[in-house]
Amino acid sequence: MSDESLPGYTPPPEAAVPDLCDLLIEARYVLPIAPHGAVLEQHAVAVRGGAIVAVLPIAEARARFEAKETISRPEGALMPGLVNAHTHNPMTLMRGVADDMPLMRWLHEHVWPIEGAIMGPEYVADGIAFAIAEMLRGGTTCCNENYFFPDVQAATYKRYGFRARVGLPVIDFPTAWAKSDDEYFDRACEVYDQWRHDALIATAFAPHAPYTVSDANFERIRMLSDQLDVPVHLHTHETAQEVVESQKKYGQRPIARLDRLGLINDRLIAVHMTQLTDGEIALCAERGVSVAHCPESNLKLASGFCPIGKLQKAGVNVAIGTDGAASNNDLDMFGEMRTAALLAKAVAEDAAAFDAHSALRAATLGGAKAMGFDHLVGSLEPGKQADIVCVDLSALETQPLHHVASQLVYATGRHQVSDVWIAGKPKLRERMLVDMDIDALIANARQWRERIGAVAVGD
Repeated sequence: MSDESLPGYTPPPEAAVPDLCDLLIEARYVLPIAPHGAVLEQHAVAVRGGAIVAVLPIAEARARFEAKETISRPEGALMPGLVNAHTHNPMTLMRGVADDMPLMRWLHEHVWPIEGAIMGPEYVADGIAFAIAEMLRGGTTCCNENYFFPDVQAATYKRYGFRARVGLPVIDFPTAWAKSDDEYFDRACEVYDQWRHDALIATAFAPHAPYTVSDANFERIRMLSDQLDVPVHLHTHETAQEVVESQKKYGQRPIARLDRLGLINDRLIAVHMTQLTDGEIALCAERGVSVAHCPESNLKLASGFCPIGKLQKAGVNVAIGTDGAASNNDLDMFGEMRTAALLAKAVAEDAAAFDAHSALRAATLGGAKAMGFDHLVGSLEPGKQADIVCVDLSALETQPLHHVASQLVYATGRHQVSDVWIAGKPKLRERMLVDMDIDALIANARQWRERIGAVAVGD
């Protein structure tokens, strides 16, 4: 007699069919960023098709998923890839050429003359490749780029599988990229059209600054930004001198002028913003402006202090950027987070201002929101792209470990980044770049040192 014929027989439950995933990353801690302040212990992130499908306890993940690859980091902290909200990455090849001088002297006497001599597609491509390697080794997976030859920039970021929003430059004088106003706009629209549907690369209008862009060109930018629904990435209120000169020339502070021209809105990424009144902060909050805070560059150039504490309290979205390596002098977002948090406390005279969780959010989800990428990246949530960083917290310098977020912001160095994925693809594995040749990059940087050094000496 079979068991099935016995009275009261209950058939055994069918074995659950495991979900398939490409990658399961297990870690001691997961900081998803959303919800704000969450720290999950002994959790895993499941990835399929380049996207996050689940964030759940390790035991549940092992029971639910059958993974093609499982990576365990028992002393690691998983977090979203860092988002560098303002940078000029080709200028990485100019690191250290003109230090210890104020912004306008730095620009007019050194940076612009050197760029005039070396600017071209080769310089841009080589500088970005070098910067990508530095960013990946420091846990950055996405950047908001602002430089010339955006066509070359976009192609280089795409070649290395790095996520970027590439600025379409506009400035009121001829450069190697364009010779006239019409050419700047014609070429900008060509690059926009080429990359408008790409999964990794997007574009933004990048007028240099209020003191180098006319009302007429700002009006053209505003019209195209509205029509195409793309951001405007702009240095503004960077120095007190900029504000004074704007008042002399236009009878208005730069933000008032930009408001008159229709640019103070939720597509504006306002970079630096060291010179702000309470009314200007309130206007930015009301209109949905994002602020890209570059504390180390501002300190180095003595540009001023962005009032991050006030901006945060007003509800302004705050992002963090390094600026270019020529004025920082690195692309270290962990260092930038720490400086941003410490400086905010000193400026606000409040030790609670811009706490560790707020700094982490600004360096991830805040940057993604500023760039219009927050539906894709910036937090570890199902449905978002698997741009993920693992930080090894086992080192002496990050022990004892009382509070993970505080340790990441105030004690962790970029050298503790162990692994990086972009859209689920490994870019850094146990501190080794997956598809970039460090020796070749260094050799290339050295030949650029010779070329740039010859220009600087000749100048």
